[in-house]
Amino acid sequence: MRILLVDDEIEFISTLADRLAMRGISADYATSGRQALEKVHQTHYDLALLDMKMAGLGGFETMDQIRKDCPTMKFIILTGHGDEEAYLKSKEIGVAFYLMKPLDIELLIEKINQALKNG
Repeated sequence: MRILLVDDEIEFISTLADRLAMRGISADYATSGRQALEKVHQTHYDLALLDMKMAGLGGFETMDQIRKDCPTMKFIILTGHGDEEAYLKSKEIGVAFYLMKPLDIELLIEKINQALKNG
C-alpha cells in the first residue's frame, strides 16, 4: 500500500509520514494541492489523506483533480475545521472517511486499512 499525505502544515505532515513509516506504511507527503498533483503523476498511490483547508487548492478540489487521472484512488479527509456541511459533502462525493484533528495514529491506520479493504 502506498499513501499520499497532503497538508499545508509541514511539521504535522512530515511527522505523520514518519509515524506511519515506523508502523510499516509507506507514505509520501505534499504540502499543497498542486504538489500533490505532481506527485500523483509520478507515483501510483492507493490512498490520499487530504487536509480540507489549504491555501490554493483545498482538499475537495485536490481530490477532484486527482480523480481525473486516478479514478480508483481512495480518499480520507482530515481537518481541524470540520462542519456538518463539509461532512455531508464528503460522503456525497465518495470520501471513505472524514476525520478530525488531532488524530490518534492507531485510529488513522484502522481507517486507512478499512478504506483500502472496502475498495
